[in-house]
Amino acid sequence: MKRKLAAAIGIAGMMVSIAACGSSDNNSGGSDKGADAKALTVWLTVDAQNNWPDLVKAADAAVQKAHPGVKINHEYYGWPDKNTKLDAVLATDKVPDVVEMGNSEMLGYMVKGAFAPVDASKFDNASGWLDGLKTSVTYEGKTYGVPYYAGGRVGNWRKDVAASVGVKTTPKTYQELLSDLDKIQKKEGSKFSAWYQPTRDWYAAMSFVYDAGGAIAKDEGGQWKASLSSPESLKGLNEFKTIVDKYMHGDKTKDESDRYIVYGQGKSAMIFGAAWEGATSEDPKSDKTGKLKGNLENFVMPGPSGKNLPVFLGGSDLAIPVKSKAQALAAEWINAFTGSTGQKGLMAKGNLPNNKTDLATLKNDPATAVPATAAESSWFVPMAPGWGQVEKAQVLQTMLQNIGTGKKSVEAAAKEADAAIDKVINTK
Repeated sequence: MKRKLAAAIGIAGMMVSIAACGSSDNNSGGSDKGADAKALTVWLTVDAQNNWPDLVKAADAAVQKAHPGVKINHEYYGWPDKNTKLDAVLATDKVPDVVEMGNSEMLGYMVKGAFAPVDASKFDNASGWLDGLKTSVTYEGKTYGVPYYAGGRVGNWRKDVAASVGVKTTPKTYQELLSDLDKIQKKEGSKFSAWYQPTRDWYAAMSFVYDAGGAIAKDEGGQWKASLSSPESLKGLNEFKTIVDKYMHGDKTKDESDRYIVYGQGKSAMIFGAAWEGATSEDPKSDKTGKLKGNLENFVMPGPSGKNLPVFLGGSDLAIPVKSKAQALAAEWINAFTGSTGQKGLMAKGNLPNNKTDLATLKNDPATAVPATAAESSWFVPMAPGWGQVEKAQVLQTMLQNIGTGKKSVEAAAKEADAAIDKVINTK
């Protein structure tokens, strides 16, 4: 689930004071504004429309049972279309009452005051929200959204290639992983990628940074400072470079957008990516080898630290625009949709839940144990006011390409990235 944060939200009239909207600790989860509203407009992505429309109908029914006569309107958007439309309507008085956001999209809108605060304690499972999702809806101590569902990252490899070098089980430690990959690389030769790891994949690279105790940036007394050139971050970046140098023999200027397609071509033994990528690679439309169906296996990525490699936890949140005239009703709908019953429905559709309690149940099922376990250790982008203005695709991907291709040393590339991030990271 790759979502792009809108680079510019500064539309005339969007800078609305959240304080003017008011909030209260009532059963709605936020403002009591619009408790008697007669209509509700909900914006979701096409994921809900195509994959779990029954869950949407169930939430509607719960709200309409409590509020007879309420009309609930739904609009569905693709990810890029949604933000373009949202940016436009936030400058008007015709805003949706509920809007789905990618968790990496939330920050810029919270900084600009686009969403109303909510009382997290009024929502089911809030005390156990997954860290990566909870962080994404929190800004300056307030909560501006409700986690919806999550998607993690896992290792995936070809069982036949592993077996050809005598390896019959997935690795449980980082040293086991490297030993297995060394055997595969030696057998398959220099035109084969034992681990196809796109150099510009900053989600994977930052997992190594956070595993080593580093970070993209840190809050130092209320001011954010880039920290990719810290000793800990450099340790992680150097380990990532080692992986790329030893096992990645494809185009080192590529990102991860077509990784599942490349994997399906049969010139690599392993990937580290979103949990859906392996299954997509073995689909007959992607599998150019005719050998991948039933031959790919997910596993929890071990990290150099000795712990599971922390993963970027993608996912969706639901927010209430500050200009909504039905904030209380919107909060009720969100709770009906994302609450305990809704989470069970989302898990049945193959999603990770928004909370640790439900996540624990997935760990007991062999079919879901790997992504559930991987999601327990996660990292998230800096919740700094100017992070949305950082050209991440340019800054982080350029840094990694320079590192991976050897154009610049790890230290020089990291310092250059830090300088670019520091220019805007504290800008509101």
